[in-house]
Amino acid sequence: MSAVAETLKHIRRVQELLGNLATDLIRRAAIHDASKLESPEAEVFEEYTAKLRGCTYGSDEYKSFLAGMKPALDHHYANNPHHPEHHADGVRGMTLLDVVEMLADWKAATERHADGDLAKSIELNQKRFGYGDELKGILSNTARAMGWLRTSGES
Repeated sequence: MSAVAETLKHIRRVQELLGNLATDLIRRAAIHDASKLESPEAEVFEEYTAKLRGCTYGSDEYKSFLAGMKPALDHHYANNPHHPEHHADGVRGMTLLDVVEMLADWKAATERHADGDLAKSIELNQKRFGYGDELKGILSNTARAMGWLRTSGES
């Protein structure tokens, strides 16, 4: 087989593999957080969504709301692998696709808070979930590449 034929074969294979990843991301998008629409989550999220919107992510008030939501959150985390809490070893147990969905979830969550800031969330979540500077940089770089983050803060 010629070098050109080998290269074309390689290109097609990478296209196929990336297509598989894209298909899984589309599937995840279609079912993202569907568990929030059913009991035992629906009732709790109905009560707390407006409260969360009005508070600052990571604040004591935010943490008290999470404590009040614990039974629903435990169910949510158990059924949604894009949350580090789903995995026994947190972020280290996640797949790259879980991490991509998690980042999109964080971006959308910042848009629900009056003072939401994705850069700040990535920083706070580094402490909360114990991931290193390398993953923090990858999350920030990805958010910036997607237009979700500017060099000096969130867009």
